[in-house]
Amino acid sequence: MSAIVSDADNSVTKRDFIYVATGAMVVVGVGAFAWPFIDSMNPSASIRSLATVEIPLGGIEVGQRVTVMWRGRPVFVDRRTEAQIDAAVADDDADLIDPQSDADRVQNPEWLIVVGVCTHLGCIPLGQKDSDPRGNWGGWYCPCHGSQYDTSGRVRRGPAPKNLVVPPYELMDGEKVIIG
Repeated sequence: MSAIVSDADNSVTKRDFIYVATGAMVVVGVGAFAWPFIDSMNPSASIRSLATVEIPLGGIEVGQRVTVMWRGRPVFVDRRTEAQIDAAVADDDADLIDPQSDADRVQNPEWLIVVGVCTHLGCIPLGQKDSDPRGNWGGWYCPCHGSQYDTSGRVRRGPAPKNLVVPPYELMDGEKVIIG
């Protein structure tokens, strides 16, 4: 005896449609409920605005140092003189605590851009003003524990274990710099 399969056994019933429609509504409802919670984990607009900072370079004179804030930290922008550049390049072969050449720290020798936070305990080194002490190498001096940095931001003396950090940046035709 052969069993005859009718079309009624394989067809979609109203009950199947109700199950699928109910499941779809549950998924949409859970997504609509969860989205505000998930979206609240994104950084706020004030934090996103600090992710990058654009600095016009036209008003910075040769030998002048400017401080800007980026991600809540000071960034030192130094338009170096020929003497500062020559001193930094000449010290590439010196006995450095954290060896790094000047060419590895700058995109253009005229502009040095470093995060202005001492790598020892997070102090802000002096040296941005002409009247500030700059240490034996003419860079920056951290008065808290005596760390001294040269004109390339490399640590030369003191307890600081690393050079001043070079943030990610892009020089745009010598007109401006975008940090971040």
